[in-house]
Amino acid sequence: MKTEELAFASIERLAPLVRKKKLSPVELVSILLARIERFNPQLNAYLTITAQQALASARKAEAEILRGRWRGPLHGIPVSLKDNIWTRGVRTTAGAKILKDFVPGQDAAVVRRLRRAGAIVLGKTNLHEFAYGVTTNNPHFGPTRNPWDVARIPGGSSGGSAAAVAAGLCFVSVGTDTGGSIRIPAALCGIVGLKPTFDLVSCQGVVPLAPSLDHVGPLARTVGDVAILLGILAGRAIGESSRRQKKHLRLGWPRGYYWERLDDEVRRLAEAAARSFERAGASIEEMSLPRLYESVEPSTQVALAEARRFHESAGYFPALAADYSEEVRKRLERGGEIRATDYLRALEVRTQVRADLDAALDRVDVLLAPTVPVAAPRIGEERVRVGTEEESVRGALLRLNRPANFTGLPAISVPCGFTRTGLPVGLQIIGRAFDEASLLWIARAYEQAHRWCSVHPSVG
Repeated sequence: MKTEELAFASIERLAPLVRKKKLSPVELVSILLARIERFNPQLNAYLTITAQQALASARKAEAEILRGRWRGPLHGIPVSLKDNIWTRGVRTTAGAKILKDFVPGQDAAVVRRLRRAGAIVLGKTNLHEFAYGVTTNNPHFGPTRNPWDVARIPGGSSGGSAAAVAAGLCFVSVGTDTGGSIRIPAALCGIVGLKPTFDLVSCQGVVPLAPSLDHVGPLARTVGDVAILLGILAGRAIGESSRRQKKHLRLGWPRGYYWERLDDEVRRLAEAAARSFERAGASIEEMSLPRLYESVEPSTQVALAEARRFHESAGYFPALAADYSEEVRKRLERGGEIRATDYLRALEVRTQVRADLDAALDRVDVLLAPTVPVAAPRIGEERVRVGTEEESVRGALLRLNRPANFTGLPAISVPCGFTRTGLPVGLQIIGRAFDEASLLWIARAYEQAHRWCSVHPSVG
């Protein structure tokens, strides 16, 4: 394979070559470090690059594999980590001025699992400050730029991870998702991102945003690579069971909440993706989920209150309020205004909404929806037109993603085409709790039929 072909190859393709000693981990790391040196100054996807450590790990992996000690499909494979995930001896900023020099004394639980699997950490990726936003327009470390159009956002808060994967600056990345922060950037950068079921993957050693909404999950260019990474992060072979066959697929189409107020091109591409399942023999059932409208304010209240609690308990806020951006500081101030009765009521609404979604998923295998209602907005843009209406960028990008965080249900975003100006659009598939296997199988079937994953941005 040529150098560029290697940079965009899937782990499913690379791992057998590494195992058979036809491809060296040192070669893979060297190729990606060269690409990072070339493209990261423009994209600002990485905040910290651990080049020497990565090369040392690659040499160690190569020696192990030569001795016949192959640990699995991630052995010798370079990965990146969102910079709110603790890494022993390597700074973990969470995208915040307050933590710009913080160096953890231990790895997060997911990093320990990655290291045991033989993965090689290339570096730490940029994110929205304290993961509290959806643009990765970071005031302390600079914005990450979308590889498909560097004037546009990659989404967030895992924007650096998504941009790095899309541009061929790593093979996979680990991000976090509290209100869509894996799926939003996956959709805007044209890759695959999965938010697993709540508590399937440990958040130990991750700088929290809102602990009852926080999830850790994989970003990759293919569904197969997401399955591999998820299996390592969760400590179980989810990727293997994702290949099972299903005779008749039943898909839910929640017309009201998820399919209203969409950009025309997003609607066209997402509907075409849904209809392609139908042409392949799946049945589609239109359904109504009215309680989702009732969940908007409660989910916001939970996020505000829990974020404020963490920053208070850590001693950051209000003591260091001047070191926050105005955007995040205002949200933390609002968090202090949430009453206990409002928070408890929000938890009751969560139970009701989860029951509604569980009931819907008893009738169908998964729900289909657009991931976000618009393609990537421009950096610095605060409002966006959605159809005939204007909406805040933050509100638009969160709107279709928060329900899965609020209820803890798993959801995956897969590419489903490009706008006429060449910007990616994502399809969201939402499933039953702890049934990531079905999500992965359905997403893989769509991916193999359409192969959007084979298209890469010109910047990379």
